[in-house]
Amino acid sequence: MRILSTFLGLMAATLAAPAIAQTAETIGKPEPKGLGFQPAATELARQIHSLDNLILTIITIITVFVTALLIYCIVRYNRRANPTPGTFTHNTPLEIAWTVGPILVLVLIGSFSLPVLFNQQEIPEGEVHIKVTGYQWYWGYEYTDHEFGFDSFLLAKEELAANGYNEDEYLLATDTKVVVPVGKTIVMDVTGADVIHSWTIPSFGVKQDAVPGRIAQLWFKAEKEGIFFGQCSELCGKDHAYMPITVEVVSEDKYNEWLKGAIEEYAGDISTLPAIEVASAD
Repeated sequence: MRILSTFLGLMAATLAAPAIAQTAETIGKPEPKGLGFQPAATELARQIHSLDNLILTIITIITVFVTALLIYCIVRYNRRANPTPGTFTHNTPLEIAWTVGPILVLVLIGSFSLPVLFNQQEIPEGEVHIKVTGYQWYWGYEYTDHEFGFDSFLLAKEELAANGYNEDEYLLATDTKVVVPVGKTIVMDVTGADVIHSWTIPSFGVKQDAVPGRIAQLWFKAEKEGIFFGQCSELCGKDHAYMPITVEVVSEDKYNEWLKGAIEEYAGDISTLPAIEVASAD
């Protein structure tokens, strides 16, 4: 079955090469010697970046303060400077301070982190619905609004150029892409077919485990057109490193054009096309 699926996926990639060739700008992918986040393409990602900067600032202040305090104690209370050690056992104001201080820090962090978490977990009404299924070791996608689906496999190195990808995008690019419209709310139902996988796009600020027998949800609203890459982020077996994710964000007109071709190619519900065309004309 896996061999047949792979063969059919390669056949579809070959036949549809002009349609799936990568022409958009690549935005979300790892960079050599990169230390920071990938560029944020959603509000969710910007919130995560801001929260990370806040926590990093707090941690830096605490680290500098504790280091300075240690240095002061070493200098002020070493054996030479303080030959007669103190005999006290309690300091009530100090004990109150080091108890209340961390509580206030945690409350501060929680007041900023909880809204970010709730924003991720409260799934809005979706404008595009996609079911994602993780397999060993590839992804399957179903556009449930239009009743069609396809599998997405890692592109071989020799196939990158034919599909419009650069050599450094090996292990990131796939033969078929998830295509979504810019500025629309995308809701994904995520599950696994065999073991636990995890669907992740760093630039979107989304990561959701795909657990067999369960359906979890994630959402995002992409604000930039372009190509975005992700990877399975849950160790799922020997080929875990070879099941990448490719998402292309396009304009609504290009999305409707792609959707029409995808419905024809993957035998989707043709009755959804008139509504799409009317919406496009408006």
